Amino acid sequence: MRIGVFDSGVGGLTVLRALAERIPGAEYLYLGDTARLPYGAKSRETVTRYATSSARFLVEQGAEFLVIACNTASALALDAIRAAVPVPVLGVVETGANAADASSQTRDVLVIATAATVESHAYAAACAERGLRAMEKACPLLVPLVEEGWIEHPVTAEVLHIYLSELTAQARIEALEPDTLVLGCTHYPLLRAQIERVAHESLQVIDSAQVTAQQVEQMLDGSLSRSEGAGPRFFATDSVMKFRALGSRFLGRGIDGVELVDLGG
Repeated sequence: MRIGVFDSGVGGLTVLRALAERIPGAEYLYLGDTARLPYGAKSRETVTRYATSSARFLVEQGAEFLVIACNTASALALDAIRAAVPVPVLGVVETGANAADASSQTRDVLVIATAATVESHAYAAACAERGLRAMEKACPLLVPLVEEGWIEHPVTAEVLHIYLSELTAQARIEALEPDTLVLGCTHYPLLRAQIERVAHESLQVIDSAQVTAQQVEQMLDGSLSRSEGAGPRFFATDSVMKFRALGSRFLGRGIDGVELVDLGG
């Protein structure tokens, strides 16, 4: 099985890492559309055009299953991607909502994500389809802190404390009783330990990377080899050196080769 993983940058490498640990027998193709990020500042039409061209590229490279590890693309373009390619497609918004549905007893959940993802209300909509009430909060400082490498930095801990305090206070005002916290950005799994220390002990933290890997494994059960597959191939549309340097932090190991590709404007 050849699995393609797509993100606008390097954050989706946390999903690739979880997939490779859970499904070592698959072969992986990862595309970071670094020339056209950030997706969050662009219109639905532009995000759809970029995401579908990226999905088609991965299928042309032999991908038999696609994981959309970009929250913005999952929120704005998932239906268009599914219509554009002849292989199964799974997005991280739906995997997070599925996990919240399985986790929550109170049926009230919290979501932290980037401003673009929150503004799309994709998690709120996906949770509502599953009978959950979701309160979302944009946490714009977390991505740059992760990319700076300040994973265990006291500044990061303080920022998390402020964001989560504001979110839980708002939940009380809205008379919600949340028992689940969804990490709605693929950068946030690197902060999971920090988040669990700051969050109230009653909150079950949903790691988007881990739950996506679990759900892919369930969907592909029976078609997977148990032997270790070939190493992943990496593609980027710009800034190959930066992709390698920054991506190694997300993947948890060095990245030897990245192929530069041109997907147009």
